[in-house]
Amino acid sequence: MKTTLDLPDELMRTVRIRAAEENLKLKEVVANLLRLGLTAASPEKRMVRNRVQFPLVECAHPAKPGDELTPERVADILADGEVADLGIVR
Repeated sequence: MKTTLDLPDELMRTVRIRAAEENLKLKEVVANLLRLGLTAASPEKRMVRNRVQFPLVECAHPAKPGDELTPERVADILADGEVADLGIVR
């Protein structure tokens, strides 16, 4: 497949030098470098993430000040539940 890329002169100079040193065609060197780069980057990309869809709960009115479920408040609620499960009174 033919394609056109606009690459920095210094980068192309380095690729041409490598092609000459390895006695390969320019397109072979570029293809090999692209394969190496894609292989090096792919382990992070291949991580399978199981996204969970949470339901959107629409309320009739906004929460009163102090009753909002902030991350801190949720952590406190969960901690209280864990303490209650252990039979510890706070």
